[in-house]
Amino acid sequence: MLGSLDLEGRVAVVIGGTSGLGRSISISLAEGGAHVVASGRRGQLVEDVAAQIEKIGRRTMRETVDVSSRASIDGLRDRVMGEFGHVDVLVNAAGRISRIKTKDLPEAEWHSTLDTNLTGMLRACQSFYEPLVKSGRGRVINIASLSSFVGLKEVAAYSASKAAMMSLTRSLALEWAPLGVNVNAIAPGVFRTELNQKLLDNTERGREFLMRTPMGRFGTAGELAGAAVLLASDAASFITGQCIVVDGGFLASGVNS
Repeated sequence: MLGSLDLEGRVAVVIGGTSGLGRSISISLAEGGAHVVASGRRGQLVEDVAAQIEKIGRRTMRETVDVSSRASIDGLRDRVMGEFGHVDVLVNAAGRISRIKTKDLPEAEWHSTLDTNLTGMLRACQSFYEPLVKSGRGRVINIASLSSFVGLKEVAAYSASKAAMMSLTRSLALEWAPLGVNVNAIAPGVFRTELNQKLLDNTERGREFLMRTPMGRFGTAGELAGAAVLLASDAASFITGQCIVVDGGFLASGVNS
C-alpha cells in the first residue's frame, strides 16, 4: 500500500547530512514524515539544515559529528537516544574525493579517503547497531557511487572506498537481516555538488559524463528523494543488500550516438 511509504514517527540520523546530496536526503526524509537529525563537521551547516527541517514541522537536533572519531559518533548516538528514545534510520552520506594520478597518490590521502568513506561508515553502523535492532524496523542507507561498479580515472582512493562500501553493505545486510535491520545503498549518478563541482564544471571530464548519461544532464539533488524515502520505509521491508542506482541511465549505457 502507498501508506507504507509514510515515515511518520520515525527518527532518522543522517551523517554527512548537512551539504550536497546528504542535505537533500535529510530534507526528503523530513518531508516524508520522519524526525531527522542531520549531522556533519560544520556547525553553521548543521544549524541551517536543522532550521529547514523544523520549518517542515519535524523535530531535530543541532549536533556536529566527526566520522573519523568513534567517540564523536557514539556521542551523537547517545544524545539522539536521550532526546528521542529510538533511532529507526541511519544514513551514511559523509564522503571525500580528490583527483590525483594513482602513481602520485600519497598514502596519507589514500588512508584519509578510506577512513572517511568506508571506515567512517563502519563506525557509524557499529555505533548505531543496538538502537537499530531495538527499533524492530531498522534501516541503514549507505551512499555509494558509480565507482562502486565501474572505474573512474584518477580517483582511485575514492573508487576503492566506494566499491568496498558496497561489499560491506552486503555483509551487514546478511548479518543483520535476522535481526530486522535492512541495509541497502543508493548509488547516485552524476550530481553536481560542492564535493565534485571542480571535477565537472567546464572540464572534459564533465562533458564526458554528460555524453555517457542517456538523459543528457546531471541529476538534481531532489531526484534522490524517492529512493531514500523508499529504503527508509515499510515499503522496503523485504529489500536488503541491494543498491538503487539513480544515474539517468549511465550504467545501462553502451553507445549513445
